[in-house]
Amino acid sequence: MRRIRCAIYTRKSSEDGLEQDFNSLHAQREACEAYIASQKHEGWELLPDHYDDGGISGGHLDRPALQRLVQAVDEKRVDQIVVYKIDRLTRSLADFAKLVDRLDAAETSFVSVTQSFNTATSMGRLTLNMLLSFAQFEREVTAERIRDKIAASKRKGMWMGGSVPMGYQPDGRTLKIDETEAETIRTLFGLYLKLGTLRDVKERAEELDLKSRSRQRAGGQMSGGTHFDRGQLQHILSNPVYAGRIRHKKKVYEGQHPAIIDPTVWEKVQNMLQNGAAVARGSKQKAMKSPLAGKLFDETGDRLTPSHSRKNGKRLRYYISRRLVKDRSRKHPDAWRLPADQVESLLAELIKQHLTRPGAAAMLTADLTAAELSVVTEKLQVQFGGKERLALIERVDLRPGSLTVRLDESMLAKRLGSKPEQINLVELTIEAPFQMRRRGVELKLHLGAAPAEIDKTLVQNIVKGRSWLAMVIAGKTFSEIADIEGVSKRRVQDVTNLALLAPDVLDGIATGEQPDSLTTDYLIKNRFSAVWSEQREQFAAL
Repeated sequence: MRRIRCAIYTRKSSEDGLEQDFNSLHAQREACEAYIASQKHEGWELLPDHYDDGGISGGHLDRPALQRLVQAVDEKRVDQIVVYKIDRLTRSLADFAKLVDRLDAAETSFVSVTQSFNTATSMGRLTLNMLLSFAQFEREVTAERIRDKIAASKRKGMWMGGSVPMGYQPDGRTLKIDETEAETIRTLFGLYLKLGTLRDVKERAEELDLKSRSRQRAGGQMSGGTHFDRGQLQHILSNPVYAGRIRHKKKVYEGQHPAIIDPTVWEKVQNMLQNGAAVARGSKQKAMKSPLAGKLFDETGDRLTPSHSRKNGKRLRYYISRRLVKDRSRKHPDAWRLPADQVESLLAELIKQHLTRPGAAAMLTADLTAAELSVVTEKLQVQFGGKERLALIERVDLRPGSLTVRLDESMLAKRLGSKPEQINLVELTIEAPFQMRRRGVELKLHLGAAPAEIDKTLVQNIVKGRSWLAMVIAGKTFSEIADIEGVSKRRVQDVTNLALLAPDVLDGIATGEQPDSLTTDYLIKNRFSAVWSEQREQFAAL
């Protein structure tokens, strides 16, 4: 009789209850041991090694015990993997496909003691894929519930964990002031109110030997404890937590924790950050080929600087984050590199839309007679043409998905023949959605939602995947389909998986509203079900 060496794998997603003498991992192992004992007549034999992952999600394969088990499989020390339920092994359809390939290569199989099906047949594998799809759905629903709970708690001003800001210590669902660090925060705010620029604050903070908080990372590594850079200062000075508030995405709520900085002082600093960074420019600056020089800032507070390259004798202009110039030795994946002509045309069009909309003259100005309003309206319609509108910009703040334009009050008043005090300050700020779409090496910028662009290759592969899935359901194996179609078995498996995309994702692909990263190659090369969840969130945001 052939000896079948069996290894038991157990997993629990959370750490709750693991400290008990008899926990979920023990219960799973006990059930698996009983099943192996019932198959003793078939030659099944339990291996002594334990493969237990406690407190680790099944949404990925980066689990210590699972990696040891897979290593044992590769070394042909295991013939059968026994699990309590298939979702203990994985909750991801893509990860399951990877595991099956490795098990097949080692001539190893697996069995679930509570779910009976035969993975040697195409119908059995289809059944298993359906079970894993429901497991994936359950994980996504759980994640949505957690996100909703966090959002509701933050609306109540509760602290929901994460990196604790300098100046505070965690105190249950709120924060308490750390007086030693809080003094550093107050000093930084005071320096900015006095000096007015991040550069001066950085230099003065170094003279005072003010340093960031030291933090111990996983593995015992230490970070922080160094002098503040400009990005850190920008983050601290703009963080509403110091005014006793809690930020959730783009909204800010009153927090339950005490404020380190008086809210009125914090608001004054925000106005200075918004209005004081761009320096007034003279006529020479207007004549420059890069009219937005010194006016663009990314989400870290880093200024975008003009740059250029040459291709086929043509000079190509860009605006790039200053850290790409200042620190060329390091990679900055979050830095910005924008085609100058595109961003200038886009901002000029945005300003045109803002200044020429119905009633713009009345909203922009105050205390004008009907005749004066008529003159202002005419100037708004005809005086500002093309990229000349860029001279009105004081500052532009770029963030992934949106931008904010601040118009220069004195410049606008001068061009309209009005007094600065007659300009409505609220109307000087323009918020707009902003999209960047890349097709190959070409980057295109769009105001609002980017135009739909159908990926014909992806659509064709989904149609082909549905056809092959129908053949699988009819009883054909992947190998048989591969022979009929003249492709590899792996290709058939990968493309067939595309037929299992969620209906809302399929609808988006059919109308060209899918994110640019959602391509056939991306879905095949990356973890399939993780991409599924990620792209559905992106669809909801479009």
